[in-house]
Amino acid sequence: MATKETPQLRSISACLAVFLGLLNILNTGNCDEQVPLIMWTSEGVSVPSQSPPTAGHIVGQQQLASYLEKALSVGPRNVVLFLQDKMSIEDFTMYGGAFGNKQDSVFPNLEGALRSSSSPLVLPAVSWPASNAVIGQLQDQLDTSPLYMDPETLSQLRLNASSPALLVFRLPYGFGADLMSAKDVLSGNDEMIGQVLSTMKTQSVPYTAIYTALQPSREAASLSMEAGVGGGRSLLQARGGWRERERERERQRKIKEKEGIYGPVEFKEGDDTCIMLWATGLSVSILRSGRWEEHDLTPSTFGEGVSPKLGGSTCDKSKARLVLNYEKVLGHSSFKLIFAMSQRHYKVSARRWFTLDAVELEYDGTKATFNGSRHVYAPAEYSYRCGSVTNFRWPVLIPHTSKDPANQWRVSFSDFQIQGFNVTGSDFSYASDCAGFFSPGIWMGLITSLLMLLVLTYGLHMIMQLHTMDRFDDPKGPAISVPLTE
Repeated sequence: MATKETPQLRSISACLAVFLGLLNILNTGNCDEQVPLIMWTSEGVSVPSQSPPTAGHIVGQQQLASYLEKALSVGPRNVVLFLQDKMSIEDFTMYGGAFGNKQDSVFPNLEGALRSSSSPLVLPAVSWPASNAVIGQLQDQLDTSPLYMDPETLSQLRLNASSPALLVFRLPYGFGADLMSAKDVLSGNDEMIGQVLSTMKTQSVPYTAIYTALQPSREAASLSMEAGVGGGRSLLQARGGWRERERERERQRKIKEKEGIYGPVEFKEGDDTCIMLWATGLSVSILRSGRWEEHDLTPSTFGEGVSPKLGGSTCDKSKARLVLNYEKVLGHSSFKLIFAMSQRHYKVSARRWFTLDAVELEYDGTKATFNGSRHVYAPAEYSYRCGSVTNFRWPVLIPHTSKDPANQWRVSFSDFQIQGFNVTGSDFSYASDCAGFFSPGIWMGLITSLLMLLVLTYGLHMIMQLHTMDRFDDPKGPAISVPLTE
């Protein structure tokens, strides 16, 4: 962070690491409540620098809006927002080379962008409700709608320096049993940042870039605190860290075995995983003699020590095909469960989507085909997840034709998740869930409320139709005689 008292970003990486590390020490009591926010302008754009908050200060929503307003009032109004799922100060202290191991930093592109900028701004502690609302604040100040992009579609977009634009790039954050998994994901995110900035540079359009997250990465924070107590500094400095990682992997493996948790099916092209599949249940049923015979494929597909045969599987940039080979399923000597996927660019949404084109069953020379492209789809960089994928109860998979052998089969996938493109490491990308907004419970509540509203309206209408009598009977006087003609 450049100020009048210090040189203008002589070494922004060291400054960033030390500044964030200092704030980490001062905020250990509530570090899981804030996320960092980093803002900079493109190379060659000169704007007045803003003073960062004092150490230990938490930036709220109003103060963050003030920072953004000052930056956009004098700086470029083409905004590139890198919005990560989770992020905390500990991600920089653990993986940014804060303890002298700069060669292990996973943020080279981010540090290079900060070095080239004339007025970077680092806010180490922003309340995560404020960072969560950053899209809305930018939308109000720019008076434009956000465009959710990926690096591939950005190259097809033509920006104008006189017209404001808000480009949002969603970045995943994965953290599992392996301590290196979060590091690999952050490194991949940094590469995406570098790719986007490189594309923006080719368009020669000045821009303002922001890097923040929706919520803090609590897991990373807790591990950082544990590492500080139990000799974790050796992890950060790579002295004996592999022993600690092996112990952690073994501990997590035993926990998973105890809880019955298993990893996904992975198909690799060379050394890289290109297709991933996971489910808590895979089952198929066939109609014979008027009754359904069911076979559970889950034990043969998932579990510790289980290695399903994936012969025939293929993948490339536009097509992916995962083939699960089984033996002796419902009386068939050979049986294959095939997931055929494809991805292509859609002009209307200006991005690439992948679809599960078909689920195929091949058995003894016969093929049953279910179409899934109408319901099973997601952005190309995401995975697809659904609690239930079937062809008979709220069907998602439809037989190819009315005469297809698929009409004699039932398939059921529980807690189903699949990804056939843009797989990074051994973790699923951000999941696009199939759950719609109007669930059965919501419909039941809406219909019940509507019925109660109709009853209330009818009751009010009846009450409004009541009229007061114009004559009353006096018990001390003669009785009132009301002629029938009245």
